[in-house]
Amino acid sequence: MEALKRNNVTVKGNGSKTLLFAHGYGCDQNMWRFITPAFEDEYKIVLFDHVGFGAADTSSYSLERYATLQSYAVDILEICEELNLKDVVLVGHSVSAMIGVMAAILEPDTFSKLILIGPSPRYINDEDYTGGFTQEGIEGLLASLDSDYLNWSTTMAPVIMGNPDQPQLGQELAQSFCRSNEMVAKDFARITFLSDNREDLRNLKTPTLIMQCSEDVIAPLSVGEYMHQNIPNSKLVVLKATGHCPNLSAPQETIAVMKEFL
Repeated sequence: MEALKRNNVTVKGNGSKTLLFAHGYGCDQNMWRFITPAFEDEYKIVLFDHVGFGAADTSSYSLERYATLQSYAVDILEICEELNLKDVVLVGHSVSAMIGVMAAILEPDTFSKLILIGPSPRYINDEDYTGGFTQEGIEGLLASLDSDYLNWSTTMAPVIMGNPDQPQLGQELAQSFCRSNEMVAKDFARITFLSDNREDLRNLKTPTLIMQCSEDVIAPLSVGEYMHQNIPNSKLVVLKATGHCPNLSAPQETIAVMKEFL
């Protein structure tokens, strides 16, 4: 059971249908702790850590193996194969939303629905596309991350989290960043923030819920609208929640929107 060990897979819950939760950059499966209890009576819950994060086995990491986001999608498909999962509802946060999209394009029969929280197919603005960042802005962000990862983590985490009225959440995210494998985190950041998966969206056939926070410095509203316009069978819900991590800052609203879609 190589994938289960590699990705520190946790399985719980009482249902026959599966909810598979994929965490965002610098996080781990613990970031879903406010969400999963609401679904454990009706669903099988599958949680995991991406390689380099949480308690995943980092010894299996190489930049050659994990050179693209699609490599992480393959990890998800291997988890599904080893657990013999079908008709999976994948819940992906941030970069894992796009990883989930790629997994569903590669093996559409594995997934019945996708729930994408704060997704972005491209972070850098283009001629007719507003991703939220300039090319220079992303290059500066990556340079700062490369030069002093720990300082970048403590500075950026509260900005990403938003919700200054809940400072403990920004602190938790910073601590999560700092626990990550620094080499992997730097590689993963570069892959994430330089990715452009806009063309993939039209190839997605799985029914998809896009959950967009009303104010999000990482994935502005324009990105959620673009995703909705370009994914054929999709629904966009703009949350009252702000920041990039409503699974932590607004779990009850997040749960309610998920349950309505399911």
